[in-house]
Amino acid sequence: MVYSVVWFKRDLRLHDHAALADAAARGPVLCLYVIEPSLWAQPDGARQHYEFMLESLRDLARALKALGGRLHVRTGEVTDVLTQLHAMSPFERLVSHEETGNAITFERDKAVARWCRAQGVAWQEFAQFGVVRRLSNRNHWASHWASHTQAPQQPCPEAGVLQFQPSPWPAQPVPSASELSLDAFDPPDRQRGGRSAGLAVLDSFLNDRCRHYRGGISSPLSAPSACSRLSPYLSLGCLSLREVVQATDAKLLQLQEHSAYATKGLEAFLSRLHWHCHFIQKLESEPELEWRNLHRGYDGLREPDWNPAHFEALTQGRTGWPMVDACVAMLRQTGWLNFRMRAMLVSVASYPLWLHWQPVGQWLARQFLDYEPGIHWSQMQMQSGTTGINTTRVYNPVKQAQDHDARGLFVRRWCPALRRVPDSWILEPWRMPESVQVACGVRVSADAPAGAPDAWPLPLVDLEAATRAAKDRLHSLRRTPEVRAAKAAIVEKHGSRKGRDVQKAGTKRRTTPAAATAQLSLGFD
Repeated sequence: MVYSVVWFKRDLRLHDHAALADAAARGPVLCLYVIEPSLWAQPDGARQHYEFMLESLRDLARALKALGGRLHVRTGEVTDVLTQLHAMSPFERLVSHEETGNAITFERDKAVARWCRAQGVAWQEFAQFGVVRRLSNRNHWASHWASHTQAPQQPCPEAGVLQFQPSPWPAQPVPSASELSLDAFDPPDRQRGGRSAGLAVLDSFLNDRCRHYRGGISSPLSAPSACSRLSPYLSLGCLSLREVVQATDAKLLQLQEHSAYATKGLEAFLSRLHWHCHFIQKLESEPELEWRNLHRGYDGLREPDWNPAHFEALTQGRTGWPMVDACVAMLRQTGWLNFRMRAMLVSVASYPLWLHWQPVGQWLARQFLDYEPGIHWSQMQMQSGTTGINTTRVYNPVKQAQDHDARGLFVRRWCPALRRVPDSWILEPWRMPESVQVACGVRVSADAPAGAPDAWPLPLVDLEAATRAAKDRLHSLRRTPEVRAAKAAIVEKHGSRKGRDVQKAGTKRRTTPAAATAQLSLGFD
């Protein structure tokens, strides 16, 4: 019998699943997910990603079982799994969503394409986000994004309508994280995976938490509830981008003018959804930005000066700057941090600590539950100043603490050693007079032992002097004729066109996403 293989990747849902809808309209389907050992062996892979994925797979499997079908989960490299399946039960079509992932998924997709050509199997891919394959420039990109997000959603198949191909395989045990040699650590308070969990988060944001989005997403005190917290569910495709955009649009129309705070929050959130795809498009158009500077004129800027002691102190939360170390502690506990604090971490790593962005980026990729390669690597380069087209952004960790945690509530929560430090010294404990250190029972020193409840490390470097020296080095390079000359081509390929090309016809949206903000530094919270 002729049937289609639906290859699930980072699209773990049935609703608004273009590949599944297309295959179901043609006849029987076999739903396949492949756990790829080579993918999980990469330096950006983490146990929390794997556990979240397994939780999402279980949710997907339950949904398919309710329709009378089964999710076939196999372990191996994709072409090997397809070869085995094709030998046992030949198929003529493979359908999936497009994926903009890390380098190994790009190479894997090229291998799958070669395999399909050799076997005479037709492989059709469908857009997952508002991202365009083989895009030459950004002139009409915003119109494409609008068209994608405003298109009708594909409904979830109904029981009795979807036909399932009989399985040629017996059930196979799913490997544990340990069997894949993943780190044993899994943040205890991270979000849990699955479409059901994602829908609950979406509902709570649209109907309650969005009121605090504007004004609440910058401080690490308010951000955990003010931010949408949808990013891991979009990254793994438990929710589709289209359904989130359209649900937000529908809520805006429902609100009208009755809730100004909620309306402004949702409009700001829509702009973030637009930037979500804007940054992923960068990696789609230039996969090399995962491992080399977007602007090649910055090659060699930081690489020769790698300082392993600085890197270890950063990753262990022992830089001596309370706001930085508190953020690292929160990441270890929750797998999440709001965008401004993420940008601050990268800024501290890139400027006063003068660390190259790639090893720092690999470490942070493992810390972020919502790791999305396109956003992640674009932001790593933007915040470290190697894109060649963005304004230098330096986040002073002391000023960030003063602006967003003036009383030290966040710092005290995540840095127990500082809980008895007076408010006047909590953000800069190294300035405490010795008498105050004795009175509050905290010793600040260069040799403070790790984890000691009564000790705090001195900052690794003089913040002001080190930051000034870093900016001078970067700006000296930026002013050279060679570096300035290469900027135009990068702008043409990757630069935002802002609000010049947003499709307005037929949309009920209150404000165009690109016009909602002019900040190119936006991430996705």
